Amino acid sequence: MPALRILHLVGSAQNDFYCDLSRLYAADCLTATADTFYDFQIAYITPDGQWRFPSSLSREDIAQARPMPLFEAIKLITGQNIDIVLPQMFCIPGMTHYRALFDLLEIPYIGNTPELMAITAHKAKTKAIVEAAGVKVPRGEVLRHGDVPTIAPPVVIKPVSSDNSLGVTLVKDAAEYDAALKTAFEYADEAIVETFIAGREVRCGIIVKDKELIGLPLEEYLLDSHEKPIRTFADKLKQTDDGNLGFAAKDNKKSWIVNPSDPITQKVQEVAKKCHQALGCRHYSLFDFRIDPQGQPWFLEAGLYCSFAPKSVISSMAKAVGISLNELLMIAIDETLGSNKYNLVEVGKF
Repeated sequence: MPALRILHLVGSAQNDFYCDLSRLYAADCLTATADTFYDFQIAYITPDGQWRFPSSLSREDIAQARPMPLFEAIKLITGQNIDIVLPQMFCIPGMTHYRALFDLLEIPYIGNTPELMAITAHKAKTKAIVEAAGVKVPRGEVLRHGDVPTIAPPVVIKPVSSDNSLGVTLVKDAAEYDAALKTAFEYADEAIVETFIAGREVRCGIIVKDKELIGLPLEEYLLDSHEKPIRTFADKLKQTDDGNLGFAAKDNKKSWIVNPSDPITQKVQEVAKKCHQALGCRHYSLFDFRIDPQGQPWFLEAGLYCSFAPKSVISSMAKAVGISLNELLMIAIDETLGSNKYNLVEVGKF
């Protein structure tokens, strides 16, 4: 049986930041899965809308790959007999328009639909859906330029549609509102203001295997009520000496896997599954929660993507329960294609 041909969809049609972020995670995935028997192909989109098909994600190979417009890229892709696409784009066009393209081409892809990605890219819409399903969310409001907050501090102000904690500010005094809103509006036309929930912050991943929702171990983040009450961009990504994006150090000082015996684990997993079902997720999902001093989980936001890189959150959670990166990818492929189409154990040589 021929090797499964997987197309990594990488880059960004929006800006260089998301282009570099996508390349960082996709390159990490390709390196970690290099010893599998999959046939990996790469499609790389740049902010000018051009497509390239480099042999690797090194800057040299990307520069040498011939740029081409969409119609030419479609012709090339449809002639390659692609079995499945692994989306690695984190900008909103990448999570929506480019996934929808593969729906039109009738080429299956791992991960959630463009319609759902569009909804969850808007934090307030996501909160409204899970709240309607009975999940607790912090009190919040959406503001546009010129609007005045009505929620008393302490509050968290953030762009309604950005990730990696870009533009996020904890406001402890009403005098800080203007500066915080100005920061948030640098990243989006709307800002969400929500009551700050003091306590622990965790993430919970869900994977789907044989149509069953499986809750993964929680990942908790180092916070301090005085010095570090919220997570920031610096906790997630960093600028390297050569100007590229890099991963912020992940160690047990900044984050750690919560002991499964911690009573909060089961409680959060149950809420995360409810979020997964309310939103209509498929294959996998990832949610952020605050845990108040009484042990009550409060939904913050959804992050419905996984690059299948070793440093991806879902990959780290799966590893903690003995699910290797290769097995995690195989499970996602199986759920996407269906076990009847391919003998995935044979194809992947696991």
